[in-house]
Order: sequence, then structure tokens, then C-alpha cells
Amino acid sequence: MSDSELKLEIRRPGKDPEFYAIEPGIYTIGSDNDCRIQLNSKAVDSRHAILTIHEDRCWIEDLSSTAGTQVDHTPVHGRAQVSRNQEVNIDRFSLYVHSSDPRPSAEPPPPPPPSTPPAPQTETQSETTPAPDVSNSAREQKRSIKQQIHKELVERMDLKRLTVSHIQQDELSQKAHATLEKIVHDVRHKLPTGISPETLIKEVYDEALRLGPLEDLLADDSVTEIMVNGSQQIYVEKNGKLVLTDQTFTDDTSVLAIIERIVSPIGRRIDESQPYVDARLPDGSRVNAIIHPLSLTGPCLTIRKFSRTPFSDQDMIRFGTLSEGAATFLRACVELRKNIIVSGGTGSGKTTFLNVLSGYIPTTDRIVTIEDAAELKLTQDHVVRLESRPPNIEGRGAIAIRDLVRNALRMRPDRIVVGECRGGEALDMLQAMNTGHDGSLTTIHANTPRDVISRLETLVLMSGMDLPVRAIREQVASAIDIVAHESRLSDGSRKITKITEVMGLEGEQIVMQDIFEFKQNGVDEDGKVIGKFAPTGSIPTFLEDIAARGLTIDRSIFDPRNGE
Repeated sequence: MSDSELKLEIRRPGKDPEFYAIEPGIYTIGSDNDCRIQLNSKAVDSRHAILTIHEDRCWIEDLSSTAGTQVDHTPVHGRAQVSRNQEVNIDRFSLYVHSSDPRPSAEPPPPPPPSTPPAPQTETQSETTPAPDVSNSAREQKRSIKQQIHKELVERMDLKRLTVSHIQQDELSQKAHATLEKIVHDVRHKLPTGISPETLIKEVYDEALRLGPLEDLLADDSVTEIMVNGSQQIYVEKNGKLVLTDQTFTDDTSVLAIIERIVSPIGRRIDESQPYVDARLPDGSRVNAIIHPLSLTGPCLTIRKFSRTPFSDQDMIRFGTLSEGAATFLRACVELRKNIIVSGGTGSGKTTFLNVLSGYIPTTDRIVTIEDAAELKLTQDHVVRLESRPPNIEGRGAIAIRDLVRNALRMRPDRIVVGECRGGEALDMLQAMNTGHDGSLTTIHANTPRDVISRLETLVLMSGMDLPVRAIREQVASAIDIVAHESRLSDGSRKITKITEVMGLEGEQIVMQDIFEFKQNGVDEDGKVIGKFAPTGSIPTFLEDIAARGLTIDRSIFDPRNGE
């Protein structure tokens, strides 16, 4: 069945039936203007139900509406499957999903192409024909059983209404476990050999009320990133390498339900009008989700995990991310209230290292953190955490990072920590650094410390201010003191490859000097990067300020003979 054969029929009171060509996807039904299927009636809620259409099946989910939803005049509790040409009733409206246009004037769908008869097998072909994939067959059988048990659990417990009601999580968990045990006990004699009832109960419970197959991956400390590419493909990052797991979801609807379970508690939303979202898990792990119609492979979910216990500089030294001398220098820079930017590519560990640097901030300082999705874990007591807000369903109410940076200046901060500069907020951040808010920290995407300067110039221009390039460079040269650049190398390891001082503006160019760098000498037989951290021999221009502030630092750490 091709996508073009799907038709949606809507029968409105007192009007002729309306027919629309539709494609597989998610369709919100309600009286709001932003609903893809709008039904104008006082009895229809603003967001009444969700119709999910696949090429081979459809589902209708009632969103705890006042008037309810029916399939062939049978009330829907939670989610119900809808067959082709089956009637869906909402108030006085009737909806049908047809495999083809049922009107007599419509042309019948083209017949399927004739199948090519198989070529006669020769003896050689017979010998090389692969055996059927038993593992795939067993996996598909288990998936089918999980679907049936999950459907039975939803019908018996009416999970949708229980989840949105004020029932305690522990009580809901107990009821779900008890119901699952009864369902599995009833079908125990039908289960194929090799499928454990206990494992089945856990997997269905995780998918119905928690994060499904992601639960075990989130609990695995060796996994640093999880990538869901549709319901049947989950990759993880271990030791810097991508690995395909044997975990799968039941179907795309299950992935969508888990995405909704992640984003709803923090006030975010994802639907066809806002098909991508940034969010976070309770432990601070970063989440990005994108769904149909933007994602053609099904719902995609990317989770960047963070350590349950924030890393310290000693952890970074032990991991080989930076040297003892570099850590000592950066500690002095933070205590001296130097403005520091952590740069690097995607997944290079910028946020983790920013968290390490924030640990150097004295406990006597008032810190304001500003992030898109709150990820930083500061150990100080006096911390105010601010988080941006996306627009609501009507497209209003958005609070951007830039708005929060401006507001933070009125909150009497000693330090401002911005999770990432990626837009016009760069100008506000530079102005804050230049107006008495020394000691600020932020991250930025860039390939090298030198690229940080041109990237900042571009971001400032994105603010809409028509400033000359020289004025921007004067702001950057005056505001930024140190750039710590982090890279993810070929073996998956993360290294602080350069620590660079911004010395000032000479003519039209910003002058910079590298203080520390990581020199790669090659790779060993296992592909592990071989190299060493070493000072360049350049002495920071503010070294005398360190002594003037009563701080001490051993000058020998800048001696290039002390490479590690």
C-alpha cells in the first residue's frame, strides 16, 4: 500500500462528507486552530485526541477529553486500534481512514506489480542459500507478544487516565506490576521456549511506565551516549566508539510515548507543529528528540549522559584529558576572575569540562547559571539556575538565552555561567564581561581557539546590531582572557588540546598565544592516540597579577621541558 492511497473522510453535521489525501503520521484532533484535524464544536476539547496513522494500521488515543472518543460507538479508554473504514466518533463528527478513495468517481488503486517468478535453483545456488535467520524470527515473535501484553495492560488499567491523574507513582507502579503478573500468568502456557516471564514483565513495564529499553542503557555507566534511530535501531557510545545494541522498541508509537514521558514533566512539548525538542532527564542528561515529518526514519532520540557524580580536575587528569600543570594554571585563572571560553566540536566534552572549571569558583561567590536545558551540576551552595523556555502552542511566551543573560545582570551575580553561546546572546555575554562581571564562563562550538574569535564575531552579528567589525573585535579582545579548546580524538578520547591566552588587539587583528598544548605523536597498534601535554614556553601576560592577588603558582609549569 503506498502513501498516496490513504484517504481521510470527515463527516460533519449537516454537511457532505469531506475527503483528504493523507500520509502516515501523527494528527492531533481538536477545536484549536493548530490541530491538524480541526472540529469546531463546544463539546470538542482544544486538544481532544491523537490519530496515529501507519501504512498498515491506525491508532486513536483519547487525551482525557470531556466528551470522550468512540470507535464504532464503543468508548475509547486510553488508546485503541482503528481498522480501515472503521468509524471514529467525536461528538457529532465521524472520521474514517480509507485505504483508497471510497467515492464511486475515484479511480481504483493500481494493481500490485506482478511478482517475478523465482529463477530455477541450480545445485550451486542450493548449496549457497543461507539458512533462515532464526534469531530474527524469535525477536519478531517476542516483539509481537510484547505488543499484545502491552495492549492488554493499557486496556485493563486505562494507563492514560491513571498517569494524568493524581495517583502516586508508587501506587501506579504496584498496580501495573500486579496487572502484568496476572496477564503473563494467564498466557504463561502459550509463551515460546526461551522467553522468560520475569524478563517479559520487566520489559513491558519499562515500556509502559518508564523509558523502555533505555532503562538498562541509562543504568550502564560505560554508556556515554544513546542514539535511537526509529523503533528498531538503538546505538550507544562506549569508550568513544559507536556500538549497535540488540535492544528495540515495540513500535514507533512506543518511542513517541517515551519521548512525551521525558519532555512533559519539564514543560516542553513535541508534536507535528513542534516536531523537535531539547530536554533533560532528572539526572541532568541532555536529550534531543525529532519526529515525523522532519525525521523520515521514525522518531529519533539522542541522550548525552552525564556522570551521576560530577567529575573533578583530578578525574580529568586521571582520564588523560589534561595535565597537572594545565589544571593548576586554569585554577589560578578562575580564582583570578579571568573570563574563560571552552571551545570544541560536538561531543568533545565542553559541558563536562565547564562543570570542572566551575568547581574552582569560591563558595563565597553568587553564581547564576543560564542554559537551554539545565545540565550543569555546581557543588557550591549559592547558585541560581535559569533555564530558557520554548514557545507555547500558540507560538508565544518564548524566553531565550539572551533574555536570561540580560536579566541575570540585575540579579547581582559574582559569576555568570552560560551553558553555550550559539546566537545573539554572545553580544550580551561580551558586554557583561566588559562591565564588571569578570570570571564568567561559557562554551562555544569552534574548530580551534583562533576560530573562536571569528565565531564570536558571527554570533554578535546575529544579534541584529549593525556594528563595525573593529568594534566587535575590540569587545572580544577586551572581554575574553582564556580559551580552553577540547577535542575528541580518533580513538574516542577527549583532550584539552590547547589553552590559549587572548592578549589584545593590534591593528585589525586579535593577538593570541598558546600556553599549553597536546602534541600527538601517532597511534599504537590498538589505535590509541600517543602524545603528550606540554607547555609552549610562553608566559601568561597576567602572571604578575597572580602574585598581586595573593595567589601562588610555580613558574616551572610553563617550562617546555616539563612535558607530560
